[in-house]
Amino acid sequence: MKLNLEQIKKLIPHRDPFLFLDNCEIIVPGEHGKAEKLFTKDEKFFEGHFPNNPIVPGVIIVEAMAQTAGVVVSYKLKEYKEKSVLFMSVNKAKFRKPILPNERVSFEVKFLNSVRGVYKFEGICFKENVKVSEAEFSAMITYK
Repeated sequence: MKLNLEQIKKLIPHRDPFLFLDNCEIIVPGEHGKAEKLFTKDEKFFEGHFPNNPIVPGVIIVEAMAQTAGVVVSYKLKEYKEKSVLFMSVNKAKFRKPILPNERVSFEVKFLNSVRGVYKFEGICFKENVKVSEAEFSAMITYK
C-alpha cells in the first residue's frame, strides 16, 4: 500500500517544516516500509547548514527514517486514533555520502523487536540506490 502525503499526515503528527516524507509504501504493516523525500533547495535548514555548501543535516536524515518507521507502525495500529510515537534513542548511525539540495532519497526501515511498547527499527537511506546513511533507533508508543 503506497500512502501519499495526506494519508501520512493522518498517521503521524509531523507537519511542515518538520515532515520529511513525500510518500510511504507499507510493505508489511508494523514491520517494513519505504519512503521517499525530495529535499528541495528551499528547505529551511539549508539557510544555515551550510550556507555556501548546503547539505542535509544527519539529524534530519535520522528523523526521516524514524518518521518512516512511525508511519509503518501507525498504519498497523490505525484503529488507535489517540496515540503518540516518541523517539527514544539512536544507535549505530553512519553517514557515508552527503545529500545535497534537489536530491531525492529513499528510506527503508525494518522492525527489529518490541519490548513493552518500545519498538526498535533499523533504517537505511539511499540516494540513487547507493546507501548514504544508516541507523538503529527506538520509539515508544503511548495511547491516550
